[in-house]
Amino acid sequence: MVEGSIMSYAEVASKGPKQSPEEAAAPQPPQVNQTTASSTASLVDVDSPSVHTVPSDYPSQEIKTDTQAARVEREEEAKRKKEEAERAEADLAKKKARAAAAKARRAEGWLAKHFETVSEGGTAGALALANIVAVVGLSGWLGFKAWGLYDRGRLGWREAGIGLGVLGAVGAVEGVFVNYLSHAKGKQQ
Repeated sequence: MVEGSIMSYAEVASKGPKQSPEEAAAPQPPQVNQTTASSTASLVDVDSPSVHTVPSDYPSQEIKTDTQAARVEREEEAKRKKEEAERAEADLAKKKARAAAAKARRAEGWLAKHFETVSEGGTAGALALANIVAVVGLSGWLGFKAWGLYDRGRLGWREAGIGLGVLGAVGAVEGVFVNYLSHAKGKQQ
């Protein structure tokens, strides 16, 4: 062998002391000793009622443990919070309804005030007021219907198109009516 050459592992192992056949053999795997008395003692009997089975009248039984008391307390707290949230929601709905009613009263007052000033101007003023009332009334009614559909989750492009069609038809009829009245008024003067 040349100095400085690298030896393989097999060459190095062959130069060392020889092992006996017992030392060279792999160790024996551990053996499990079974006894018939302990083999089935730890198994759960599936035919008998299990510890995990809860009777159907469990919530109505008297409280015997801290865990049961804590559960009942949590359930009562959740019920109380739910009732408070429902009351708060109902109060908010009442406030919104009152605010909407107040806004409607203010709008009525504004319309009544303008009706007085327009009606003093003659038939043209009355015609303009009728036009405003018709547009506001129809728009309000269609808006209310659309809001109801939206609230129930049924407002779609079809319903919006029908609403716009109604507004367009009323506008066309109103335009023809106003044109007719203005021509009739022009002929009378």
